[in-house]
Amino acid sequence: MSNINLPQHSIVDDFIASVCHEHVEILYKDDDILLINKPSGLLSLSGKNPANWDSVHYRLVNGQPGLTAAFPTAKLPHRLDYGTSGIMIVGLNPESTKLLNKQFQSGTIKKHYIAMLDGWLLNDVGQINAAIVKDKLLFPLVKICNVTGKSAVSDYLVLQRLTSPPRTLVQFTPVTGRTHQLRIHSHSIGHPIIGCDLYKNQHSQQLAERLQLHASDLFFVHPRSSKQTHLHCPQPF
Repeated sequence: MSNINLPQHSIVDDFIASVCHEHVEILYKDDDILLINKPSGLLSLSGKNPANWDSVHYRLVNGQPGLTAAFPTAKLPHRLDYGTSGIMIVGLNPESTKLLNKQFQSGTIKKHYIAMLDGWLLNDVGQINAAIVKDKLLFPLVKICNVTGKSAVSDYLVLQRLTSPPRTLVQFTPVTGRTHQLRIHSHSIGHPIIGCDLYKNQHSQQLAERLQLHASDLFFVHPRSSKQTHLHCPQPF
């Protein structure tokens, strides 16, 4: 297992997002929903700090000049972390948003993520079962705690092992949806996600300019047609 190197001091919530020059790509649109590809380095929702106004939601509601129209009624039933790229589903009316929220809350929506991990995983298929709790002393980190934590389960499938340096491309299927789940789970088994600034070892963050975590697949029931729907968005790394 790789050496664990978590910060030993409190983290102040003074984060200011860098300017994101990539646009939000619309992958699918109808009267009820959007399916979009979120770029890495963009907040899902605007932050409390006025400097963090730019976000997926802001761009959808106001439009992206020359690129996409404005969707003033857009709501986000789920979010992706700042550094994570990939598929997000957007509700365009109250009824669709309500039905999508119910699917997320009941756990019937299935998601796949692609991640590049530091080092080589031993097994081709596996499951990480480790409870997660917020770390009150190290905001915004979470930590593994089987006593006070909430159940958290992540399945993984190895897609490719690479060399120079040793890395493993994996497909994650989160069974639960805890904050930072895939990042802390990867770190807990000694293979942090490359480019992650919060859960890392001595070198994993420096191996990439961005967090190498991408929401690649979404399986859900369309809120109007009730049809099982699947969308795939290839990872950019």
